[in-house]
Amino acid sequence: MSGWVMRVAAVLGLLWLGPGNAQAAQAKTRTQYTGVVNLNEATVAQLDLLPGVGEKAAQRIVTWRGKRAFKRIEELVRVKGFGKKQFLKLKPYLTLQGPTTLKVEKVPVRADEVRITGSVAKH
Repeated sequence: MSGWVMRVAAVLGLLWLGPGNAQAAQAKTRTQYTGVVNLNEATVAQLDLLPGVGEKAAQRIVTWRGKRAFKRIEELVRVKGFGKKQFLKLKPYLTLQGPTTLKVEKVPVRADEVRITGSVAKH
Protein backbone atom coordinates (compact mmCIF):
# COMPACT_ATOMS: atom_id res chain seq x y z
CA MET A 1 0.00 0.00 0.00
CA SER A 2 1.18 3.49 -0.69
CA GLY A 3 1.68 5.96 2.13
CA TRP A 4 -1.38 8.09 1.36
CA VAL A 5 -3.66 5.05 1.19
CA MET A 6 -2.45 3.94 4.61
CA ARG A 7 -3.02 7.43 6.07
CA VAL A 8 -6.55 7.58 4.65
CA ALA A 9 -7.27 4.11 6.04
CA ALA A 10 -6.00 5.18 9.47
CA VAL A 11 -8.16 8.33 9.48
CA LEU A 12 -11.23 6.38 8.38
CA GLY A 13 -10.52 3.78 11.06
CA LEU A 14 -10.38 6.47 13.74
CA LEU A 15 -13.58 8.06 12.46
CA TRP A 16 -15.28 4.68 12.51
CA LEU A 17 -14.12 3.98 16.07
CA GLY A 18 -15.53 7.26 17.38
CA PRO A 19 -13.79 9.78 19.65
CA GLY A 20 -13.66 7.65 22.81
CA ASN A 21 -12.39 4.55 21.07
CA ALA A 22 -9.97 6.54 18.93
CA GLN A 23 -8.23 7.70 22.10
CA ALA A 24 -8.06 4.12 23.36
CA ALA A 25 -6.54 3.04 20.04
CA GLN A 26 -3.77 5.59 20.59
CA ALA A 27 -3.15 4.56 24.22
CA LYS A 28 0.41 5.14 25.35
CA THR A 29 2.61 2.34 26.59
CA ARG A 30 5.83 2.28 28.57
CA THR A 31 8.53 -0.32 28.93
CA GLN A 32 8.53 -2.12 32.27
CA TYR A 33 11.54 -4.05 33.54
CA THR A 34 11.14 -6.69 36.25
CA GLY A 35 13.69 -9.10 37.65
CA VAL A 36 17.48 -9.09 37.66
CA VAL A 37 20.46 -10.03 35.50
CA ASN A 38 23.32 -12.04 37.00
CA LEU A 39 26.42 -10.26 35.68
CA ASN A 40 28.55 -13.39 36.04
CA GLU A 41 26.20 -15.81 34.27
CA ALA A 42 23.93 -13.90 31.86
CA THR A 43 24.17 -14.44 28.13
CA VAL A 44 24.70 -11.61 25.66
CA ALA A 45 20.99 -11.79 24.80
CA GLN A 46 20.00 -11.50 28.47
CA LEU A 47 22.37 -8.56 29.06
CA ASP A 48 21.01 -6.91 25.91
CA LEU A 49 17.59 -6.70 27.64
CA LEU A 50 18.92 -4.19 30.17
CA PRO A 51 17.72 -0.61 29.55
CA GLY A 52 20.20 1.27 27.38
CA VAL A 53 22.46 -1.76 26.83
CA GLY A 54 22.87 -2.95 23.27
CA GLU A 55 24.39 -6.11 21.86
CA LYS A 56 27.90 -4.65 21.58
CA ALA A 57 27.89 -3.40 25.17
CA ALA A 58 26.55 -6.76 26.35
CA GLN A 59 29.40 -8.47 24.51
CA ARG A 60 31.92 -6.20 26.26
CA ILE A 61 30.51 -7.31 29.63
CA VAL A 62 30.89 -10.99 28.66
CA THR A 63 34.44 -10.38 27.40
CA TRP A 64 35.39 -8.50 30.59
CA ARG A 65 34.02 -11.20 32.91
CA GLY A 66 35.87 -13.84 30.86
CA LYS A 67 39.08 -12.33 32.23
CA ARG A 68 37.82 -11.88 35.81
CA ALA A 69 34.47 -12.53 37.45
CA PHE A 70 32.57 -9.62 38.93
CA LYS A 71 33.00 -9.50 42.72
CA ARG A 72 30.72 -6.45 43.11
CA ILE A 73 28.12 -5.06 40.71
CA GLU A 74 29.84 -1.67 40.97
CA GLU A 75 32.74 -3.13 38.94
CA LEU A 76 30.53 -2.72 35.85
CA VAL A 77 31.92 0.84 35.54
CA ARG A 78 35.29 -0.75 34.64
CA VAL A 79 33.78 -2.09 31.41
CA LYS A 80 34.24 0.31 28.49
CA GLY A 81 31.07 2.32 27.85
CA PHE A 82 29.64 2.01 31.37
CA GLY A 83 30.03 5.08 33.54
CA LYS A 84 28.59 5.92 36.92
CA LYS A 85 25.41 7.41 35.45
CA GLN A 86 24.71 4.30 33.36
CA PHE A 87 25.50 2.06 36.33
CA LEU A 88 23.02 3.90 38.57
CA LYS A 89 20.33 3.41 35.93
CA LEU A 90 21.07 -0.34 35.76
CA LYS A 91 21.75 -0.98 39.46
CA PRO A 92 18.20 -2.14 40.37
CA TYR A 93 18.47 -4.88 37.73
CA LEU A 94 21.94 -6.22 38.57
CA THR A 95 22.98 -9.09 40.81
CA LEU A 96 25.85 -11.54 41.25
CA GLN A 97 23.78 -14.35 42.76
CA GLY A 98 20.98 -16.55 41.53
CA PRO A 99 19.43 -16.88 38.11
CA THR A 100 18.78 -14.15 35.56
CA THR A 101 15.07 -13.34 35.71
CA LEU A 102 14.85 -10.03 33.83
CA LYS A 103 11.66 -9.58 31.80
CA VAL A 104 10.83 -6.64 29.57
CA GLU A 105 7.25 -5.87 28.61
CA LYS A 106 5.17 -3.02 27.24
CA VAL A 107 2.43 -1.94 29.62
CA PRO A 108 -0.24 0.75 29.24
CA VAL A 109 0.47 4.09 30.86
CA ARG A 110 -1.89 4.69 33.78
CA ALA A 111 -3.77 7.99 34.00
CA ASP A 112 -1.83 8.96 37.16
CA GLU A 113 1.48 8.55 35.24
CA VAL A 114 0.61 11.03 32.49
CA ARG A 115 2.48 14.32 32.71
CA ILE A 116 1.02 17.45 31.22
CA THR A 117 3.60 19.74 29.67
CA GLY A 118 3.36 23.22 28.24
CA SER A 119 1.69 26.33 29.55
CA VAL A 120 -1.94 26.67 30.46
CA ALA A 121 -3.75 29.75 29.16
CA LYS A 122 -5.45 31.85 31.89
CA HIS A 123 -8.72 33.62 31.22
